[in-house]
Amino acid sequence: MKIKCMKTLFVLGLVSALTLFAACKEETGGSVVIYSPHSEEQVTAILGLFEKESGIKVDLISVGIGEVFKRLKSEINNPYADVAWGGVSSIYVENQDLFESYVSVNDDKFPEQFRNHSGKVTFFCLDGSLLIYNTNLLGSVKIEGYADLLNPALKDKIIMADPAASGSAFAHLINMLCAMGDGDYMSDKGWGYVQALLVNNDGKIAGSSSMVPKSVADGEYGVGISNEDNSINYVKNGAPVKIVYMKEGVHFNAGSMAVVKGTKNLENAKKFVDFITSKQAQDIYGSQTTVRPIRADAQTSEYMTALKEIRILPKDEDYINQHRQEILDRYKTLVTEVRN
Repeated sequence: MKIKCMKTLFVLGLVSALTLFAACKEETGGSVVIYSPHSEEQVTAILGLFEKESGIKVDLISVGIGEVFKRLKSEINNPYADVAWGGVSSIYVENQDLFESYVSVNDDKFPEQFRNHSGKVTFFCLDGSLLIYNTNLLGSVKIEGYADLLNPALKDKIIMADPAASGSAFAHLINMLCAMGDGDYMSDKGWGYVQALLVNNDGKIAGSSSMVPKSVADGEYGVGISNEDNSINYVKNGAPVKIVYMKEGVHFNAGSMAVVKGTKNLENAKKFVDFITSKQAQDIYGSQTTVRPIRADAQTSEYMTALKEIRILPKDEDYINQHRQEILDRYKTLVTEVRN
């Protein structure tokens, strides 16, 4: 009887061990919760590959970048998300207390100015300001940079979005102030250019940044003050448009991500950051999407001009963040004056 009981206990123990092993195997990899302004359609290929490669299940919560940070702040003592993914660097830098310290293993593969100097915010993609013009409408009118937009032949043919409502439009305003103001965002020379531009386009403002290249491709306007992500697809799809990187110089905005402070899945969050900045994922960005990868060694499509062929202007993020409202207020004053 004693022997029988021991055999029974052994069998039961073995079954329990095998059951526990199977359960652990099923849970291998675990999960990672991501707050992001990206829609699922935008990132399906990359997320699917991450899940396949890592065995980690992704729970993507798609909300606007403002809502992302609203949630992070409200959940600071009990975070639900593990990673914030997407949005311009300034909002991440301003809220570094919400994030864990982590530098990706791929950080040394980025251009120096786009490395994780804060120790918390990782850049994973770039989006440059540019001009898009309709080749059917402009004929022989030259478009090489900002100076060309003051050509009287372009009167009422230029469209841009509202810098107060669009991140890419604000980036373009900053870009032109820097390029036309000799690096000084508040110089009279730079603001004089902005005023002259507003006069030449009669202060016309598009309802959204995505409407700018669409209006140009549809022939409603000759030139759009736009950005890469919104514009490149129109070139790729054969619209009668061309894109130009301003000869006076271009600012690039860095798409950002960070590990949420207090995350319950720290290691998985780090793995996600490392995957998004890996050569494999960055090649997908550059070859299959309209997003410019951050890595210098990543593939890019034929529709995307190489960084080495673009004059890149340095950007003073600290100054811009500190004077953002002042810049917007001055812009609004100029728009009002032009319209009146």
